[in-house]
Amino acid sequence: MRRERNERARASSYPRRLLLGSLAGLAMASAIGTTAFTQSSPSIVKIDSGELQGEAADGVVSFKGIPFAAPPVGELRWRPPQPAAKWTEVRQATEFPADCMQGRFGGPPPGAGGRAGAPPGQNATPPAQGTAPTPPPPAAPPVAKPPSEDCLYLNVWRPADSSARNLPVMVWIYGGGFTGGSSSQPGTSGVGFAKQGVVLVAMNYRVGRFGFFAFPALSSERPDETKGNYAYMDQIAALQWVKRNIAAFGGNPNNVTIFGFSAGGVSVHSMLASPMARGLFQKAIVESGGSRDSVLTARPMRKDGVDPNYPVSAETIGINFAKSMGIDGTDQAALAKLRALSAEEIQRGPAQPVAGGPPVETTPILDGKLITETAETAYKAGRQPRVPLMLGSNSADTAGNRVRARSKEELWARYGQWSAEAKAAYDPDGTTDLVALVSRANNDFGQAEPARFAADAFAAKGSPVYLYRFSYVQASMRDRMPGAPHGGEIGFAFGTLSAGRGGAPAPEDFAVSRMAQAYWVNFAKTGDPNGSGLTTWPRHAAGDGQIFEFRPDGSAGSGPDAWKARLDVTKKATESGRRDDSTRVDAGR
Repeated sequence: MRRERNERARASSYPRRLLLGSLAGLAMASAIGTTAFTQSSPSIVKIDSGELQGEAADGVVSFKGIPFAAPPVGELRWRPPQPAAKWTEVRQATEFPADCMQGRFGGPPPGAGGRAGAPPGQNATPPAQGTAPTPPPPAAPPVAKPPSEDCLYLNVWRPADSSARNLPVMVWIYGGGFTGGSSSQPGTSGVGFAKQGVVLVAMNYRVGRFGFFAFPALSSERPDETKGNYAYMDQIAALQWVKRNIAAFGGNPNNVTIFGFSAGGVSVHSMLASPMARGLFQKAIVESGGSRDSVLTARPMRKDGVDPNYPVSAETIGINFAKSMGIDGTDQAALAKLRALSAEEIQRGPAQPVAGGPPVETTPILDGKLITETAETAYKAGRQPRVPLMLGSNSADTAGNRVRARSKEELWARYGQWSAEAKAAYDPDGTTDLVALVSRANNDFGQAEPARFAADAFAAKGSPVYLYRFSYVQASMRDRMPGAPHGGEIGFAFGTLSAGRGGAPAPEDFAVSRMAQAYWVNFAKTGDPNGSGLTTWPRHAAGDGQIFEFRPDGSAGSGPDAWKARLDVTKKATESGRRDDSTRVDAGR
């Protein structure tokens, strides 16, 4: 993760001095513990903005579409999230909100009062131990709302037992490359976790140009506000909402675990490194979220050419986008024209993009307040918080494809002085085909080695760390997949396995799901994934060469990492500065 050397400002205090602008206003709402279930119904709660009516089904109460901030529209586009309006009547919280503005990203999860059930065969409920799975009944496809700028809402699932208090809280941050994603996906329904005694929260956050955007006039207006990283501001605002309100749902605001996959995992690393997120969570899980610079991490705000991974600054990208939309200048008049564009125009971008032209897409930004340095920089300097951390990646985790080669010789050359070591680690007898080698190199550069790097960094500072590799593939998909793909663990951890192309989940798939979810739930409860009936998962020790694996045969256990030689040479090449083989003008997307 990159830093802008001439702009980086190390945080000097905890969040009460750094929660700026409207984020600070959100944090000062009503105190924790003053809200609770009403005596009339366990599906009605009172929070700081009003009463909510949820819906109970199958032992779970769900509350959907809860506003945690005002709609970021009109003059609030590219502003920190503002406080949500209060209401006086009981607000119905039984429908999922619209996804944030993007291309369509799927429908809502079924159960516990969803808009509609999942399509046939999707999201089967794990059966009890020793019983055969029961296929779900056919259901009508969900009626999804179109994506919208008015999207700062979250969903909560909790056990139906209204007497339950001080439950562990898990806050899910979705993936989607920071260009898409949804808190209402079938595969990340909170029903399974709620049945295990967890309060599960899933928030929306702005993505694409709505979530990360910089422009000179934006930087100069309201100088006290945080700029650029609106997606991260939304995540922090949602965590502040949890701090204030989750006791009303039976959750413990002092036992919060944030977890996310892909861009959501990158977000978790960013929250771990951000001074503005300190104190808002106590534990973290990163699923295939990197940690090294260059994988969806922060670019300079306004200086070009200072970061080899992101040579084009965020403000330059903003100017390029404005020009592509026929807007000249960088003053307040130009900004007013940008805000006057429709959400569809902002989302779609120029009608006729120029191939090879200047970049108009951005990523997270080194803004100097929320993101003061990248996670890699923070971890190397020992500035990470001392919190329990569970993290890992999958056995075929090749999202991004940042390593490119047309021959084995070209592949080995990217390792520089360690080319012979790389060849010995990846292809000792010279018989592995190029496609498989490039895929493994992508896995290692983007996910496996960064996960080990972060695990080593946290363990060295005394944090309890649990490092995993997920290698199990659903039985019906094994003839199509060489290993567990990017995101392949999600259905197992959430208990939302669905029918693959080869058929419905098998009993062995449900057994792995029960096991994986138990580890996740135990970690959320205590900071330690171990529990009764589970194979012992040892704490990670920096440099020990061990890995806890969810194995292809459905078992799990710890042992020497067969990938150690690969990851060792990947670390050397990564830390020498070679991060990306992209030939695009800006490699940061």
